[in-house]
Amino acid sequence: MPQKPYLEAGQIVSTHGVRGEVRVQVWCDSPEQFASFKHLYWDNGGKQPVKLKARPHKQMALAKLEGVDTVEAAQVLRGRMLYVDRRDIKLPKGHHLVQDLIGVTVVDADTGEEYGKLTDVSQTGANAVYHMATPTGEILIPAIPDVVISVDTKKDILRLRPMKGLFDDEI
Repeated sequence: MPQKPYLEAGQIVSTHGVRGEVRVQVWCDSPEQFASFKHLYWDNGGKQPVKLKARPHKQMALAKLEGVDTVEAAQVLRGRMLYVDRRDIKLPKGHHLVQDLIGVTVVDADTGEEYGKLTDVSQTGANAVYHMATPTGEILIPAIPDVVISVDTKKDILRLRPMKGLFDDEI
């Protein structure tokens, strides 16, 4: 599936103070990552850039958007989505955006057998967990190097080597 050039970074949920700051529910990995962006976009086509200064605040971010200087101007923005250009996101080698993983076909790394489609990613303390829809139901896959052998988001394929018990009740 084609990758979107602009991704949802967060949504303005309320105002903060009287000088036009807004509270943003971040959809990035963290409020710190959101605060690292110097400009975002009002739309997902990149036609309306907006400069901002942001800082983490609890599980959210507080942002001062260029041209928004009053609480009244900030209030009008409530519910508005902010987008980031994917070229502004720096990922370590071997890491992928969750949005690019959703919908990839999961196949056996050795036989090529198709198992299903990736439908969601959960974050746990130790590692991510991939949710895969199969004809018999959902299977949870630990996103660890011994199981997930490779991910090719350009071809929409995730190759895995199932560990014992992943597809059955074996111990």
